[in-house]
Amino acid sequence: MAYREAWALQERLHAEVVGGGEERLLLVEHPPVITFGRRANVERHLIASDEQLARLGVETVQSDRGGDITFHGPGQLVAYPIVRLADHSLLVGSYVRRLVETVIATLNEFEVSARCDPTAVGVWVPVRDGESQSETLAKICAVGVRIRRGVSMHGIALNVTTDLRYFDLIVPCGLVDRAMTSMERALGAAAPSMKSVKQTLIRRFLSAFSPAALASVRPACPQ
Repeated sequence: MAYREAWALQERLHAEVVGGGEERLLLVEHPPVITFGRRANVERHLIASDEQLARLGVETVQSDRGGDITFHGPGQLVAYPIVRLADHSLLVGSYVRRLVETVIATLNEFEVSARCDPTAVGVWVPVRDGESQSETLAKICAVGVRIRRGVSMHGIALNVTTDLRYFDLIVPCGLVDRAMTSMERALGAAAPSMKSVKQTLIRRFLSAFSPAALASVRPACPQ
């Protein structure tokens, strides 16, 4: 689904949830698109020229989510939770941490060792430098949300089999010299099917946002 079309659907469902309707979790893949968050001067992190973007068929959209610049495209699972934070006793920070923990739990089920980075938002996996063999962290999932009238929009973008060359068009999330990765690359083999990743993420999301989990699970990410 095109990014603008999915955004319009989010807006419609957001209004329903604000009015007391059923909460939603939207899962989608987008055609190639670069989106800008609301951070100041975010446009400076677009490296590609207009001509290059046109040649590659990459759209650009100014979004109203938080954060910096990112890429969405085929092979990337994008999740848009539309939930009432107060119903789950969550503030914005604890809501974002819960999303991150949900992704980490999902990746761990596929034997992808994922973690938080205390210096940057998102989900990261350790990688080894080819020459020095020193360990660094590569980003596998971006997080960017908006909370309006107590209800969330936008969400997470998990690279499953994403063509990582698209990230060379930008400074992903405005983080210089930070690598991007995918489940496919992290596993060093064929990635699990998108269907299986979706099913696992849904199950983990429902578990993470259940009343019992919210009351008892100790956060895995820094407060």
